[in-house]
Amino acid sequence: MPNMKEGDTLAAIEKSVTQEQIESYAEAAGDFNPIHLDQEFAANTDFGGRIAHGMMIIAFVSEMMTVAFQEDWLAKGQLKVRFRAPVYPGETVATFGQVKSVKEQDGSTRFVCSVGVRKQNGDDAINGDATVIIPMA
Repeated sequence: MPNMKEGDTLAAIEKSVTQEQIESYAEAAGDFNPIHLDQEFAANTDFGGRIAHGMMIIAFVSEMMTVAFQEDWLAKGQLKVRFRAPVYPGETVATFGQVKSVKEQDGSTRFVCSVGVRKQNGDDAINGDATVIIPMA
């Protein structure tokens, strides 16, 4: 079990988002919405250009949680987040996280972390909570 306590900071993961990554994600996810792929279409939306898939950006949070909690995150992790700002190709983002609470209950330890993804301009693209329950040995 991770040796974490309230207030501990999770290791950030930084990513540069490229149009090539967005196109690869579209193929893998089967999500071909033109807001992600068609510059002419996207230019005429409120976003003004192509944007990354929200689930692609959320995956960066899951990667951070996997580093912190390994298999326990993959087996028992839950995310509750909100999209705050789009991420455009060419932007760099970084995850952030901090342990909000650690509680023992029913033979397990429940970690709740505040998490998110912040854009290089300081805006949060995503923020919310991640919860992982780890059985006590």
